[in-house]
Amino acid sequence: MNHANILIVDDVPENLRLLTAILKESGHHVRPAASGKIALQAAAHSLPDLILLDIKMPEMDGLEVCAQLKAVPALQDIPVIFISALHETEDKLKAFHAGGVDYVTKPFQAEEVQARVHTHLELRRQKIQLQENLLKLQKLEELRDNLTHMIVHDMRSPLMSLDGYLDMLQMFDQEGLSAKAKEYVAHARTNANRVIHMADEMLTVSKLEEGNIELQLVACDLAEMLREVVGNYEIVRGRKSIQYILRPGHFTVSVDRNLIGRVLQNLMDNAMKFSPDDGVIKVAVADQDKLVRVEVSDQGIGIPRNQQDLIFEKFKQLERQSGRSGVGLGLAFCKLAVEAHGGHIGVESETGKGSTFWFTLQRDRVGKTFSSRSLNGRPAAG
Repeated sequence: MNHANILIVDDVPENLRLLTAILKESGHHVRPAASGKIALQAAAHSLPDLILLDIKMPEMDGLEVCAQLKAVPALQDIPVIFISALHETEDKLKAFHAGGVDYVTKPFQAEEVQARVHTHLELRRQKIQLQENLLKLQKLEELRDNLTHMIVHDMRSPLMSLDGYLDMLQMFDQEGLSAKAKEYVAHARTNANRVIHMADEMLTVSKLEEGNIELQLVACDLAEMLREVVGNYEIVRGRKSIQYILRPGHFTVSVDRNLIGRVLQNLMDNAMKFSPDDGVIKVAVADQDKLVRVEVSDQGIGIPRNQQDLIFEKFKQLERQSGRSGVGLGLAFCKLAVEAHGGHIGVESETGKGSTFWFTLQRDRVGKTFSSRSLNGRPAAG
């Protein structure tokens, strides 16, 4: 802002003339105002880039003028520099509390005024630039999300058709397929279903973000839901060990069973993916007063502390062990789904010591009471 529009407010004509000369020398357009009332009218008529404001003025002092400026949305971001003969710390604090960004005491030096004005004009320029960049980024993100949504929506139908044809191939041509062909068809179906699941998740994320999804709330036993999900991994866990930890308490929650079931599945998928082949995966559910807390822990390489917030953002990918890409959309879905139920989700992780993903949901007042037990005969810890 080399040629800024500056409003000077002072009831002493000599001060107005001197400040006007100083700032015009720097190439600025200057508008003098001899009272607070005139200053408010001038600012509302044509927005200045910066205001130099005296404090001690008749009828309306500078503190009141500044307070009224900050009460108007169109004027509240204009930087105000107070110039006053008042030099006590208390006077300066009052000026800053009123909304001023700087304070110059009289008698002032021309170089100091020019330097303060230049600094705050540059800060304002940078702030405006940041706001414009943020708006552009938001528009680009909206465009990306809309485009992604359209592509995924259009992909879903041919994917479902592909899965249907593969299903029919398995059902009606069993005898005509060789063992290898059957294996190929099974792999093709598995991968088709994975892509369909991803498409469904992306569409659900968009709906959750827009608030366009209606939760189908039913009373569910979260401990039993978790037990069912864990049971599905018994066949595919290989050498990995799964420990199910259930502490005494009430675990009935009112949730959309489909959404929370997918949250549990995503957390288990990630634990399976990032645990070593002989690792231990621990899943736990506990009653915390009015909340039910679910934890899924793995023995992977962990997540650096400075990246732990990023993993819940949409489309964020972290490079983890063996070059495998980290979780991204799945955890973004989990966060949105849990928060849609009024719950909270997070991660506790330390590099080299694995990760524990957790979420909490409001517990229903009436629910079943469980005692500690284990899954498939494994002892419950705690």
